[in-house]
Amino acid sequence: MSVLLYLGVAVLAFGLAIRFYGRFLAHEMGEDHTRPTPAHTHNDGRDYVPTKRYVLFAHHFSAIAGAGPILGPTVAILYGFVPAWLWIVIGGIFVGAVHDFMALFVSMREGGRSLAEVARKTLGKAGFSLFILFTLVMLVLVTSAFLSAVSMSLTSLWPLDKLGLAEGQTLLKTVTVDGVAMGRIGGIASTSVVFITFLSPLLGWLMYRKNLHGLMAYVLATAICVGSILLGIYHPIILSGTAWTIVISIYVLFAAGVPVWCVLQPRDFINVQILYAGIVLLVVSLVIAGVSGAPITMPAFNVSEGVASNGLLWPMMFIMIACGAISGFHSLVAGGTTTKQLHCERDARRIGFNAMLLESLLAVCVLLAIGVGLSYVDYKSLVYPDPALGKSNPILAFSLSVGHLVNNTLNVPVDLGTVFGILLVEGFVITTLDAAVRLNRYLFEELWAMMFTRVPRFLQSYWVNSAISVALMWVLAYTNAFNVIWPIFGAANQLLAALGLLTVTVWLLVKGRKYIFALIPALFMMATTLASLVLLFMKYVQKSNYALAATAIILLALSIGVIGLVVTRVVVPAMQNKQIAKAK
Repeated sequence: MSVLLYLGVAVLAFGLAIRFYGRFLAHEMGEDHTRPTPAHTHNDGRDYVPTKRYVLFAHHFSAIAGAGPILGPTVAILYGFVPAWLWIVIGGIFVGAVHDFMALFVSMREGGRSLAEVARKTLGKAGFSLFILFTLVMLVLVTSAFLSAVSMSLTSLWPLDKLGLAEGQTLLKTVTVDGVAMGRIGGIASTSVVFITFLSPLLGWLMYRKNLHGLMAYVLATAICVGSILLGIYHPIILSGTAWTIVISIYVLFAAGVPVWCVLQPRDFINVQILYAGIVLLVVSLVIAGVSGAPITMPAFNVSEGVASNGLLWPMMFIMIACGAISGFHSLVAGGTTTKQLHCERDARRIGFNAMLLESLLAVCVLLAIGVGLSYVDYKSLVYPDPALGKSNPILAFSLSVGHLVNNTLNVPVDLGTVFGILLVEGFVITTLDAAVRLNRYLFEELWAMMFTRVPRFLQSYWVNSAISVALMWVLAYTNAFNVIWPIFGAANQLLAALGLLTVTVWLLVKGRKYIFALIPALFMMATTLASLVLLFMKYVQKSNYALAATAIILLALSIGVIGLVVTRVVVPAMQNKQIAKAK
């Protein structure tokens, strides 16, 4: 099939899902737009804040997308273009979008509580404890993986000749490595990140304290984005990878404690302009590439090589594409921040269901961009290099794909397109990090309330809980490379999604509603992720990485404990009640 056909089929499928399947799910869940949401009933000006839909969609989308829909497809395309494309399209509609919408809806109906707290109502304190502990482990993995990705993207180098630049060029700062002139692609993105972050409180103050008009907010956010890029071209910030992990850790520590209107929401709103522009740029470029008959250079099926590098197609490819099809992290965003800001119940579907499918569209565009914009040889050298020659850098692989794609279709210079690709990834990563650390702070607060009859005063401080989250994130990122953390993060992430779907299924069962559309994806993801954890445990033991091997065992034990509670406290009693009813 051509580029245009792959893209067109995906867009059509997502559009039909929004029009019909999303509304069907909303009807089955009992959507009522006149019912007050927690943002109104618990408005506290810090976490519970009624928010305009377009602002909340921007925050939610930028928080859930992260680097997952870019890094996952980039790594997993090694199995072949077609298997990855099929999983993103089918999984995005019938697994991911179902998970995101229903997790958000249930959290909203339960007063803005997390799914862990929802689980406590049906599974008791033991279920709540297991869910909290599991989620804490998963969030440490996701934040450490993305922190590692940040340092990788902001320090990326690539030969100037492959960017179409001469050694005397002035756009990129250069460094010579083994006699080869290399461009510092990440420097521009570094300045952009810092500039946007510093101006976020100003936009937040204008929007939430001075009621800045929506159109003016978009104009100002766009101006800040453009200004940050121009500033980065002339004054790029160059730091080492370790230094960047420290700087960003300090930032997310601060961002996790201040009110959402001050940093989190305005920063996401500014940054999402780059993300929206990136998606539009990718779609337009791919349409032009499709019309011009550009070939897809990646193999349609490459299962044997994918298996040799990463393990069996099932379950490994299904957990490596960690966000484009389904992501458990989305339920944490939904139940942690988004549910507390919904203006009306209808927004749960328009944000939860639709944002997931927009993320799936981004993942499809990533696959196509790599397939059209990068040669298979360059792809392998960047994502699966010889360990003696360097580390895996999927962010650079994607960014170069964007650079070559927009150069071939829109005549944009390769270097500018590549820098924009880095900015696109960086925007996703940072917004996910600050949201994830805030979520981890919420979970630690819930954990202490569960452990202590009277929580010590210092453990009630959001600065202390944020600091614990940041410290765990930094240590794991510092001691493990990105490509080592990513598979275990993917497994944990997808397993959390399975547990989220299982929790929603139980909630529907208790409410006497239909639940088959939640149960089937829950069972599929449960089988997939448990199998992947077993394979990863064996791999980590063989490589003597006992820390991650222990993590895999902990995740398996916690998830099996949750499953056992569901069976003994919900399934068995429900079956017994049915038998009693039949006997009568």
